Amino acid sequence: MAGKATFFESSLSFPSSRNTQGVQSASADTSRFVPLSKAQHELDGSAQALDQISRCFNKLRSLRASDSATLKTELNLLFDQLISENYNSSNHDNIQPEVVCEMLMHASRLVPLSQEHLIIKLSQLIHQLLNQLQVIVDEHTLDVLVSYCTHALRTCSSWTHPEVLLALSSLVYGNGSRCHRHLPELLGLSGILVNYGDPSQPDIEIRRSAVHCLANLCLSVAGQPYLEEPYKGVCYGILLRTLQSPKPPDVEDIVFCTLLQSALKGTQYFLNGGKWKAVPNQDLGTLLAVLKRFMFYGLPGISVEMPQVLYPAPLPQYETIPAAKPEPSQDSASQQNKKRKSRGKGKKAGAEGKNDGEEGEGDHISGHHKTGGAGVVQSAWSLGSQSASVTSPSGVTPQLYPSWKKGSSDSEFSDPEGGMQSKLRLYQARVRQSALQCFLAVVKCVEKRILYGYWSSFVPDAPGIGGPPPLTLLTIALKDPSPKVRAGSLQVLSALLEGSRQFLSTAEDTSAPRQAFTPFSATLAASVRELHRCLLLALVAESSCQTLTQVLKCLAHLVSNVPYNRLRPGLLSPLWKQIRPYVRHRDVNVRVSSLTLFGALVSTQAPLPEIQLLLQQPGSTSALSTPGISTPQELSHNWRLPARRDGEASSPGGGVEGGPEGPCWLLQLCVSLVTQPREEPYSDSDAGGSSGASLEPSPIRLEALQVLAHLVKGYFSLAQTSLSELGQLSARCLKEQDPSVQLHGTKLLEELGTGIIQQYRSDANTPPQSAKCVPVVEFWSDVLGAPLISALQNEQHPTLQTSACDTLSSILPQAFSQLPDKTQVLCITILLGLTYSENSLVKAAAVRALGVYILFPCLREDVMFVADTANAILTALDDRSPNVRAKAAWSLGNLTDTLILVGLEFQEEFSDMLLLNMLRSATKASGDKDRVKSNAVRALGNLLHFLQPVHLGKPVFEQPLQEAMRALIDTVRGDATMKVRWNACYALGNAFRNRSLPLDEIKRVLLCSFTKSHTRLFEKHIIFSHILHYYNTSLPSLA
Repeated sequence: MAGKATFFESSLSFPSSRNTQGVQSASADTSRFVPLSKAQHELDGSAQALDQISRCFNKLRSLRASDSATLKTELNLLFDQLISENYNSSNHDNIQPEVVCEMLMHASRLVPLSQEHLIIKLSQLIHQLLNQLQVIVDEHTLDVLVSYCTHALRTCSSWTHPEVLLALSSLVYGNGSRCHRHLPELLGLSGILVNYGDPSQPDIEIRRSAVHCLANLCLSVAGQPYLEEPYKGVCYGILLRTLQSPKPPDVEDIVFCTLLQSALKGTQYFLNGGKWKAVPNQDLGTLLAVLKRFMFYGLPGISVEMPQVLYPAPLPQYETIPAAKPEPSQDSASQQNKKRKSRGKGKKAGAEGKNDGEEGEGDHISGHHKTGGAGVVQSAWSLGSQSASVTSPSGVTPQLYPSWKKGSSDSEFSDPEGGMQSKLRLYQARVRQSALQCFLAVVKCVEKRILYGYWSSFVPDAPGIGGPPPLTLLTIALKDPSPKVRAGSLQVLSALLEGSRQFLSTAEDTSAPRQAFTPFSATLAASVRELHRCLLLALVAESSCQTLTQVLKCLAHLVSNVPYNRLRPGLLSPLWKQIRPYVRHRDVNVRVSSLTLFGALVSTQAPLPEIQLLLQQPGSTSALSTPGISTPQELSHNWRLPARRDGEASSPGGGVEGGPEGPCWLLQLCVSLVTQPREEPYSDSDAGGSSGASLEPSPIRLEALQVLAHLVKGYFSLAQTSLSELGQLSARCLKEQDPSVQLHGTKLLEELGTGIIQQYRSDANTPPQSAKCVPVVEFWSDVLGAPLISALQNEQHPTLQTSACDTLSSILPQAFSQLPDKTQVLCITILLGLTYSENSLVKAAAVRALGVYILFPCLREDVMFVADTANAILTALDDRSPNVRAKAAWSLGNLTDTLILVGLEFQEEFSDMLLLNMLRSATKASGDKDRVKSNAVRALGNLLHFLQPVHLGKPVFEQPLQEAMRALIDTVRGDATMKVRWNACYALGNAFRNRSLPLDEIKRVLLCSFTKSHTRLFEKHIIFSHILHYYNTSLPSLA
C-alpha cells in the first residue's frame, strides 16, 4: 500500500451488521428452528470479527500514555484479547490494512520502552497481525514501528530481543528498499542485525530471529525495487556464513533446522534480486558447495563431506561418503552371513532379500553399499545388480525400486519416542527442499554457459559400479523419502536441461571408444545415458502424482535437448514403451505430462529412425483403453478396473505381436483423446475445463492436438494415410466454443498443409502428379468451409485469426487452382480485408499469406489480383509495426519475383503509376531496419530488372531510378548485416540484367564507392566477383 495511514475520528465506529435472519423467537408459537446457511454464518462471523477489532481499537484510542497501573492492566487485557484471535480464518478478510497500521502505531505510543512485558506482547501482536492478515505496512507506519523496534533492541533486556526481532522481520517483509533511513543502524558496521545474525552470536533464538529478519529484508514484492548495495551484499555475507557454520553443540537439531531454513530462504530472496554478478565476496563455487551439502542434509544413511568450494571442471569433484561406524559384533556376524549368501545364485539371493529389507531403514538407504562376491554394488542404482530387496507391490523388477520405497510406508514416520524423530525428519526435509529452491534460483540467475561448468557436480555420468554412486540431483530423486524434495530435485534438473541443446550437442558415442583417454564428448554422452537410466528408475518407482508429473516434465526437457543422431540407438525405445500407459493415468496432470513427453519424442530431430520404427509398431488395445493398467502405481487400483473382454490383449505396454499393420497408434490415441468421451470411473482428479461434459478435460485435449501437430510435422509420411480423418478432426475443433481448441485445430491444419506441400515437392519428379492432388483437393474443400471462415472473421480472438491466415497460406498451389472459383475468391477477399485489421499480428499474417498466394501459377498473371495485392502491401509497408513492415517487404519481394516471370501482355496492362509507387516504397524501405531492408533491396533489384524502355523514357521515373540505385550501392557498402549486404549484391546483379538501364554512370559510381569504402578485403572480393559475374554474362561490353 502507498501513502500514510490516516487516523480515524474519535466518533469512528466499525459497521456492525449482525445477521439474525433465521433465528426464531423461542415462544410457544415457534414451530421449528431454522438454522443459518453457511454464507450467513460466514457473514455473521465476519461482522463479529469487525466488531471485535472496532471495540479494541476504540478502547485503545480512548487510552492515554501514562505510568498508571490501570493503563498497564487494560493494555495487557487488550493485547491478550487481540493475540488470542485467529486471523487466518475467513472472518477477518474484511479488515483493512489501514486499520491494522493505525492501530499498531497508536499502540506503540502507549507502550513505553520501560515496560518490557508489554513490549513482548506488542511485538507478538505486530507479528501475528501482519503475518496472518498478510499486510505489508505503508511507508509512514514502517518508519514509526521500525524506529520503535530498533530503540527497543538498543535499550531493553536481551530476553525481549527474539520477539522484537520477529516483529521487525514482519515489518520489513518486502520493504527492504523502503527502510533506507534505518539500514545504517540495522546493517552498518556495528548494526543490530549484523551483530545478532553473526555465527558468533551465542543466543540461538536471537540469532535465528535476526537471520529471519535479514531474509525478509532481501525479499522484494512485485513493483518494488530490491535492497540496495552495499547492504544487499552484507545480508548475503551473513547468510552464507550462517550456512557454512557448524551446529553448536548445545543447540537442538530442530531449532538449528529452522535457522538453516531461514538462511536458505534469505539466500533465495537474494538470488531473485537480479542476475548473478561475480564480485570478490560472492563466489559461485562456494555457494554451490553449500547448497549441495544441504541438498542431502539429514537424508537417511548419507553423511556428506563436501569441499568448501566447487570448481568448474569436466571431472567429478572430490566429495566422499564416509564409511559407516563399526556395528556390534552380532550385527557384523549377520552381515557376513548375508555376504556369503549373496555369492550364491540369483534365486537364493532373491529369497533372502525380504529379510535384508526388514533390518531397518538405515540398512537399505545407507551411503555405503554392500557388495557381493563379484564386487557389484548392491543398491537400487544398478539395473543389472543381483541385490535382493523387498518385492515391490507392483511386481516390477525389485532392483528398480528405490530405497525409500522399501518396507512399510508407515515405518518412515512412526516413532515410539513420541514423534520427535519424525518431526526432526520433517524439518530436515524442509531444509533440503529450501536448498533445492535456492539452487533453482541459482539456475535462473546465473548464465547457463557458466553453470554448465559445474555439470558433473550435479548430474551423474556413470552408474557407480564398483563404488558408491555419486551424490547428484538424481540421488535425491531416487532416494529421498519426501515427495516434495524429490519433486524439487527434478524441478532443478529440468531447469538445468532447459535450453541445454547447445551444451549437449557435443555429446557423441557413435565412434569406437578410445583407450588412451576419454574425450569430453564421450563423458557427456555417458552422462546423457545415465540421465535416461535414472529417470526411468524414478518413473517406475514414483507413487506421488505431483512428483511423477515432474519426472515426466524432466524427461521431456531431456528429450528436447539431447542430440540422439550423435548417440547410439536404443535410448528412446525403453522410454517410449514405459510412458505409453501413463496417457491413461488417473491423474490429469500426469496424463498431460505424458502427452508432452510424447510430443517431445516425435518433435526432437525428426525424423529419427528409432522413433519411426516405434510409431509403426501396432498399438495394444488394452494400453489404449485401460487407464494406467501397466503403470506400477496403478496396480493397487485393480479392483476398479472392469473385466477384460475376451480376446483383448494383455500386454501392458508393447504392441501386439503379429497384429495387422494399420494407422499410427499414437495418431489414433490422440484423435480418441480429443473426440471420444472420457471414461468416468478412471478420472478421479479430473477438473473442469472440458469443452463438453463427457469429453476429456481441456488440458488433455489441447496437449493431444499439439502431439498431433508435432507428429504431422516430423512424420508426415505416417500421418498422410489419415489425412481425411485429421481434416475432420480439425473441422470439429473449429466448430467448438473454446478458442484454445479452435487455435490448436488451426495449428494442426497449418502443419497438415505444410506437410502436403513438402511431400508434393519431394515427389515432383514422379508422375503423374494430378492423381495425387485429388485427395488434397478434397481435403481442402472440406476444410475451407464455414468453421475456418468463422475463425478468420473472429475479431474477438486475434491469435485465432492469425493462425487461420497461416493456415490459408499453407494450401498446395496445385490444389488451390482446382478449388471452386467462389472458394478461391472467398480466400483472397478475406485476406485482402484482413490486411487492414487494427491488430498488427493479424495484419502481418494476412500480408504474408498474400505474399504466398502471389507465387501461385494460377494467380500471378491475374493483373487485378496482383494490383490489389500490391496496394495492400504498399499500405502495410507504412505501418508502425516493424513486424508488419518486415512481412510486407517479404511479400513485396515475392511479388516482384513474379513480375520477372510474366509475359509481355501482363507488362502492358500493369499500371505505370503502381510500378512507380512500388519503386519509391521499396527505396524507402531499404533504409528501414535490417529485417525489413533485407527483402526491400531484393524487391528493388527485381523492379530495376523489370523496368521497360517505355518506363525509363518517362521523366517521372528518372529521380526514383537514381534514388533506387543509390540505395542499393549505399546498402552494399554500409554497415548492415552480411545477409542484407549480400541481398543488395544480388539485387545489383539482377539490375544489371536490364540492358535498358543507364549502366555506364552506375558502373562509375559503384567502382568509386567501393574504392573509397572501408569494406573488408574478403567482403570486397565476394561482392565484386558476384557483380562482375553479371558484367560478363549480361554486359560483356562493360567487362
